[in-house]
Amino acid sequence: MIDFNDIVAIDFHTHAEEPCGTHADDGYDEFQEAMAGYFRSPFKHPPTIPETAAYYRERRIAAVIFPVDAERETGFRRYANEEMAELAAEHADILIPFASIDPAKGRLGAREARRLVEDFGIRGFKFHPTYQGFYPNDRSAYVLYEAIEEAGVPALFHTGQTGVGAGMRGGNGMRLKYSNPIYLDDVAADFPDMKIILAHPSFPWQEEALAVATHKPNIHIDLSGWSPKYFPEILVRYANTLLRDRVLFGSDWPAIMPDRWLRDFEALDIKPEVRPLILKQNAMRLLANRP
Repeated sequence: MIDFNDIVAIDFHTHAEEPCGTHADDGYDEFQEAMAGYFRSPFKHPPTIPETAAYYRERRIAAVIFPVDAERETGFRRYANEEMAELAAEHADILIPFASIDPAKGRLGAREARRLVEDFGIRGFKFHPTYQGFYPNDRSAYVLYEAIEEAGVPALFHTGQTGVGAGMRGGNGMRLKYSNPIYLDDVAADFPDMKIILAHPSFPWQEEALAVATHKPNIHIDLSGWSPKYFPEILVRYANTLLRDRVLFGSDWPAIMPDRWLRDFEALDIKPEVRPLILKQNAMRLLANRP
């Protein structure tokens, strides 16, 4: 188990994708190359879970890690949640496993979610509306949300623009409209006991994200996917004040390297008493499902 007294931060947003990157899957290599180019990634292939764990262990940073189930929308083979969870369990001193289930799976997905929490120690769930091709407030997703709320674990949603498909012909068919954070206002209202994290500065809908988060106390924001030096001023202001207890450090590993993110965060105008909240304490409270 993680010794939270020993770690210095919790990265709430890291990706586990390597099985798709190490086999012939139509279109996936081109997709990964486009992503690497968009983020100027130093990796030729996505790092493995053991490689990820080693990187974070060396820096005494715990990491929430997850795959994304986008088989239906993309045709890319999904990374089995069970396989990912078993590998993460081998590095339980540093990794916190989240799972991903396409909401289109309905009751089948809800059963999978319950089993993953009960039998595999899954601590939360990741959704990517653009990558998975759904509106978060589509009622067909609610049976899955009900299972997540009952399990008492958080749900993390991508919001805003995305590097997924960026620069590819037609954006690789990805539609940005699904990731407007305003749709999560419905979800937060209908599932008030489910902790929801809006991932990333939500460009071009930053103010919508802040409005939803200040109105709904079960909404949090992670700061992944951008270097802090590019954060909008209004996001920094809210992180320092109204949302200081509900903003989380996230990198978007391996797209954004934590070393770079933390270096740029040091130069950000964040109050000294707020820094430990963002880097570690808010995440600890959220993972423990405490108010």
